[in-house]
Amino acid sequence: MGQAPARLRKRAEFLAVRRGERRRGRFFLLEALDRGDDGAPRVGYTVTRKVGNAVVRNRVRRRLREAVRVHAAADMSVGHDYVIVGREDVLAAPFAQLKAELSRRLRAK
Repeated sequence: MGQAPARLRKRAEFLAVRRGERRRGRFFLLEALDRGDDGAPRVGYTVTRKVGNAVVRNRVRRRLREAVRVHAAADMSVGHDYVIVGREDVLAAPFAQLKAELSRRLRAK
């Protein structure tokens, strides 16, 4: 299977990515920031409380994490940080469609 990219963990790292570009998708909002180095790509996941209770938010987060791990991690650019803001539509979407959408948004420049 795929290798999961490094994770963003600190709030300051998430906030830094907000300065980057935004790519809207049907299932999520992708924020991307070029760190300007040649380190490994890093990714963070967030789901707002608008989406639902903790159980629903965790399911959205797990589904996104798995889609990145098995499919979209290869599309991430070196030296970039990504924050994926999940929407509730993630749960209803076929997994193949979710993977394709993630890859498309990650490759977009």
